Amino acid sequence: MKKSLKTVLLCLCLTAMSGCAGSSAATTAAASASTEASAAATDVPTIVRTSISSEPDSLDPWQSAATDTEAVFLNVFEGLLSFDTNGSLQPGLAESYEISEDGLTYTFHLWQNVTFHNGKSFTSADVLYTYNNLAGMNGEKAVSSKFDDIASIAAPDDYTFVITLKQPSAAFLSLNIVPILPEGYDNQAVSPVGTGPYKFQEYIPGQKIVLVKNEDYYNEDKMASIDTAEIYIMTDSSAVVSALQSGQLDFASISAEDASILQDDFTISSNPQNMVQVFALNNSVAPLDDVRVRQAINYAVDKQEIVDGAFDGYATILYSNFSPVMQEYYNDELSDVYPHDVEKARELLKEAGYENGFTLTIRVPANYTKHVTTAEIIKEQLAEVGITVEIDAIEWATWLDEVYTNAQYEGTIIGLTGKLDPSSVLGRYASDYPKNFFRFSNAEYDEKVAAAALEMDQAKRIQLYKDCQAILTEQAAAVYICDPNSIVAIRKDLQGYQAYPIGFIDLAHLYYAAE
Repeated sequence: MKKSLKTVLLCLCLTAMSGCAGSSAATTAAASASTEASAAATDVPTIVRTSISSEPDSLDPWQSAATDTEAVFLNVFEGLLSFDTNGSLQPGLAESYEISEDGLTYTFHLWQNVTFHNGKSFTSADVLYTYNNLAGMNGEKAVSSKFDDIASIAAPDDYTFVITLKQPSAAFLSLNIVPILPEGYDNQAVSPVGTGPYKFQEYIPGQKIVLVKNEDYYNEDKMASIDTAEIYIMTDSSAVVSALQSGQLDFASISAEDASILQDDFTISSNPQNMVQVFALNNSVAPLDDVRVRQAINYAVDKQEIVDGAFDGYATILYSNFSPVMQEYYNDELSDVYPHDVEKARELLKEAGYENGFTLTIRVPANYTKHVTTAEIIKEQLAEVGITVEIDAIEWATWLDEVYTNAQYEGTIIGLTGKLDPSSVLGRYASDYPKNFFRFSNAEYDEKVAAAALEMDQAKRIQLYKDCQAILTEQAAAVYICDPNSIVAIRKDLQGYQAYPIGFIDLAHLYYAAE
């Protein structure tokens, strides 16, 4: 059972955070323990403080696209469905749902006695309002093109909502985590209103976002324990470390380098983040259009050396364009396909007619230092098999235009963010996908990934996606290196931290442990 140890509500600003950065962790811990003991006796509200590295791009969830913003406001807003730490869909504002046998009609049964943060009762009218806007079914421009497949929507009663699609789509269900907004409220960009376990209280640009516990939250299993959450906007990683050490932050994302500094005084949570760092190979240019060359490169790359050298060991080695975070779909039988084997790499290069090697240019976005470091390590590794690597560090905008959009490259290092639905991940390799910058083309793969997107039998769908991963690996479409871990430092009496496969700072599960 969660037990809440009350803490003193500290008045805090960024100037104070900078001025106190020199305090020692030991002194802070002692002072904090004394303060909390007093707070427990006087029943002062609890507070938790963390940080994000960027300003919100919009407080309106339909206008926001920033990962940091979503990570915070998933505490405020809810969709018909939610997700757990494994990426599996869970009930949200819909207690349950059914899908028709033809895969076209989705019937959602809504929670009753739910109240928006502004006091408005939640009903199917709010869901109707939301999806009318999302799909552009109200005559206005659609908020999101992701809902183009919706043919019709209906609210037959206050707590039932029905969606009918134009064609079956197994990926559609995962879209329904999109926030439901209250009908008739048009001030989301200034004062956001949702149904979540935390309510928006304040946003001070350049400083912080403040959320407070929703005392009227309908779901006891997700009721927050901590009264107030302050999320500070801090772009300097060294300032984050100082704030943790001085007790001015209670938990925060940190780098692998900083984990070694903080590990004695904090609990360090290190988990795969559902990102794939990939050494992408342009399958359409010589000599990379020869599968034997691509396989040779896979054998030549020592992934463990990259994990140790670029990520200080805080990463999970991968074998396909999928992270084990999404364990339901992850193919865990591919780890032995390309063991690090320099001699095997040389044999394949000789067989392909490149016994004396060749020159390979790796274009890498210069602003991502981990990718640049990875390219430098790979350069040394490929030199062992006779491949001369030239590293071309380019601006991010150039990478997006020339590499991602137009495939003007031979090799590149990049991180591909994961999604809740595998079709959004593996669909990147379909021959007809507009931004298939790998230029991978395989008829069997195209058939399977297309079938998986329509398959409503979950067991069959899972197997199709595992088959797709096997094809990518066997055909050496790229070198799948690692999932760089998300590393979080947490004060030792703060419990309940959970990691998710998409950006989400889950505040509702946090609580302070009683001694």
